[in-house]
Amino acid sequence: MTASIIDGKAFALGLRERIATHVAAFEQAAGRVPGLAVVLVGEDPASAVYVRSKHKATVAAGMASFEHKLPADTPQTDLLALIDRLNADPAVDGILVQLPLPAHIDERAVTTRIDPDKDVDGFHPVNAGRLATGLDGFVPCTPLGCLMLLKDQLGDLAGRDAVVIGRSNIVGKPMAQLLLGESCTVTIAHSKTRDLASVVRRADIVVAAVGRPAMVKGEWLKPGATVIDVGINRTDAGLVGDVDFAGAMQVAGAMTPVPGGVGPMTIAVLLRNTLVSACRREGVAVDEAAL
Repeated sequence: MTASIIDGKAFALGLRERIATHVAAFEQAAGRVPGLAVVLVGEDPASAVYVRSKHKATVAAGMASFEHKLPADTPQTDLLALIDRLNADPAVDGILVQLPLPAHIDERAVTTRIDPDKDVDGFHPVNAGRLATGLDGFVPCTPLGCLMLLKDQLGDLAGRDAVVIGRSNIVGKPMAQLLLGESCTVTIAHSKTRDLASVVRRADIVVAAVGRPAMVKGEWLKPGATVIDVGINRTDAGLVGDVDFAGAMQVAGAMTPVPGGVGPMTIAVLLRNTLVSACRREGVAVDEAAL
């Protein structure tokens, strides 16, 4: 048996097309387009690439893109003042401060300064609390994209056994909350988990988000399991995920590739969150479940 490939690139393209249609309808209703502000501090090469691709995708969806590029030595007070201005700007529906930040800036102070209702990255503690308690808020883009791929592949997730490997605030914890919200039985595994292989082997759904190349082996998997590989690791052999792709393909039922799996979903969901924010702020009806 060879696993089927979960094509995140194709799914993300469809999502972006739906978003563009909704953006046009929003513009007619509100008299403006949704706006996303992206702030980049410093010249980190990977961050600069991400910001460029976000700008391009935002414009392609018919939204306004507001880019703010600040020098690496920008004082924290200046960055916080910029966030305050963006919070107050009615043309801005989403605010994203690209991470990582230079060492002299407190990441938590920046994250918590963003208005939770413009926090389209879903990192604000208020949005984390909303997710944990089942209230409407913004969910981090990567785990929400993973959930979309899982539901497209499997349909109803209720009752399935899910293991999330990784406990970060950006992927692991919100992923577990989302799966719990779909009535999965959820285990969060991590670096201190004893006999990780046996924990993974009982799972119908495995989400790997640890940042260690090919750590999850094919023989760890339950035959027919659905595997979502969030890892993007640069190695001498090129980009690889957290799952041993060749080995897992012989055991899993379906699996995301790296690249071309989860990655394209992250930016598509960022655009979705920005559109949803705009609709909520302007009182424009949108079927969030259809996005």
